[in-house]
Amino acid sequence: MSETRTQGTPALAQTDGRTLSQLTWAGLGAGVVGLVGAALLAPSQPADFYFAWLTAYLYFLSLALGAQFFVFSLFVCHAGWSVAVRRVIENLMATLPMFVVLFIPIWLGRHELFPWTDAAEVAKNHVLQGKSGYLNEPFFLIRALFYFVCWAGLAVYFSGQSQKQDQTGDEQITRRLQALAAPGIIVFALTVTMASVDWMMSLDPEWYSTMFGVYYFAGALLAAFAFVVLAIVFAQARGALQGIVTVEHLHDLGKLLFAFTVFWTYIAFCQYFLIWYGNIPEETSYFMNRSHGSWPTIAKLLMIGHFAIPFFFLMPRATKRSIPALSAGALWLLVMHFMDLYWCVMPAHLHEGAHFGAIDAMALLAVGGFFLAAFGWVSGRRALVPMRDPRLPESLSFENV
Repeated sequence: MSETRTQGTPALAQTDGRTLSQLTWAGLGAGVVGLVGAALLAPSQPADFYFAWLTAYLYFLSLALGAQFFVFSLFVCHAGWSVAVRRVIENLMATLPMFVVLFIPIWLGRHELFPWTDAAEVAKNHVLQGKSGYLNEPFFLIRALFYFVCWAGLAVYFSGQSQKQDQTGDEQITRRLQALAAPGIIVFALTVTMASVDWMMSLDPEWYSTMFGVYYFAGALLAAFAFVVLAIVFAQARGALQGIVTVEHLHDLGKLLFAFTVFWTYIAFCQYFLIWYGNIPEETSYFMNRSHGSWPTIAKLLMIGHFAIPFFFLMPRATKRSIPALSAGALWLLVMHFMDLYWCVMPAHLHEGAHFGAIDAMALLAVGGFFLAAFGWVSGRRALVPMRDPRLPESLSFENV
């Protein structure tokens, strides 16, 4: 029975090529429109452009990074249930090389974004002078290139080997990826932590937190789960993955959404609580900068919208087994994740409160459009299921207890 189902997989693993082509071209068109719009607005408000681009960049980068950790975890855990959905996750991870190019505006705008790049500011600030061995422009660029080599290299290798297994059926490929996934998680943890320090914490270079890397990671993984749910539902609505990805797989993805909603909240609260009772000026500055204007309102919205609402919404089994309900929860969490990153980045620029304007929309459209174009292009070049993975029959027959 398992053999019969596996042989039938190739026909079901393909989606309408026109659909993926349309997604690619639509994303590319949106990206170009957003880039042109942002470029036209940028000369009159350069700082607004660079901060908007950084926020959008960190948002879509988090989806790809969350997917990369998810892939590593599935191989480490030998998670047989996940094989039917893993290719969608791999395709999301495979967009990582594109972010090398999208990083260029951040490097060009470093003097607008990061106070530690201002020699005059460093000269009068002993804290920045003490950090200058780490926070300097050449080392900043070297570290960024190192992150991209690690992320893109691992993404290309894992994605390429998985695709190769479709052609050869070599079970040794699975074993090699399982062996590499564990050290991959270590590399991932170090690079994501350092990148979050470089690109987010150093917006306020006098601030200290030992938990911020985990905070960004928690949001990234939660957002990746949400995107994967929506991508699968999108594919099924167009006739792909029918009979392969079932409500049982979506139920498990819903469990992960629920679990990491709690995990993100735990990390966010712990970071705040440790800083609150420590009451050290170089730590409390982060939250003091977010105590003016509309920022406290956004913080309260995050407490309700990023935790309370999805917590109670996703808790019931029925929600996780209902495609419309689970899709709505996933979409809601993607919106909340963007609000969270906006709250993390923008107070360094907009001290008196949030102001989401045209340039923010254009930057989001540009980065998001290119991201979707890359995802559609990658997805269209391979089957949507690892057709010759040795654990595919186990995944096809998976049921929640």
